Amino acid sequence: MRPQYQCVIFDWDGTLMNSEARIVASIQVAAQQAQLPILSYDESKQIIGLSLDKAILSLYPEASDEAIALMAKSYTACFLNQSSVPMMPFEGAEVLLQGLKSSGVKLAIATGKSRRGLDHVLTELAYTDYFDITRTPVEAESKPSPLMLQQILEALGLSVEQAVMVGDTKYDMKMAQVIGMDRVALSHGVHDLEVLQSYQPVATFDDLISMQAWLKKRVSPYLVR
Repeated sequence: MRPQYQCVIFDWDGTLMNSEARIVASIQVAAQQAQLPILSYDESKQIIGLSLDKAILSLYPEASDEAIALMAKSYTACFLNQSSVPMMPFEGAEVLLQGLKSSGVKLAIATGKSRRGLDHVLTELAYTDYFDITRTPVEAESKPSPLMLQQILEALGLSVEQAVMVGDTKYDMKMAQVIGMDRVALSHGVHDLEVLQSYQPVATFDDLISMQAWLKKRVSPYLVR
């Protein structure tokens, strides 16, 4: 029997938003300002999806508390206000969201971004109204903890079988796998398809456009609890 999802939960960076280059550039600028080694592009991008503090600790496990705090402050300032590196939604993102919204399904975000960062970009893009609920590590815990997903399910009164997680990183796949939620992997983001497939996603796609028809056949209107 084909599943009927009443809620589609998206990761943000690398899934709906093509922001990888700005994130990496901001990490590298922040490392320089904190007098920490500037890591390669590939090394730096691997932490996309984690909360900022967890990402910095992953990249610089021996850094002092002062250096980590400075890097976090510098990263936020660079990413939000100083970076000239462009970013924009992936092709097909808004069409996908419009189509799902019109079908009556609930839409959610579970992201490693800060609450401030997520609210800023959603407002800037005029995407706020597409999403019924959003969760960040500020209200929950960093991926791969499944707490964000559990909070979304609880708020909507849904079972784990009634929702699906869409993401581009192993952190997205793992947090859904931990609680038995179906997961869809996108290879246009941060982690390689081989890595994502190790978490047994129900489907994999190269982009949002190719995923749209598959997903729309598997959603149903949210039933008010």
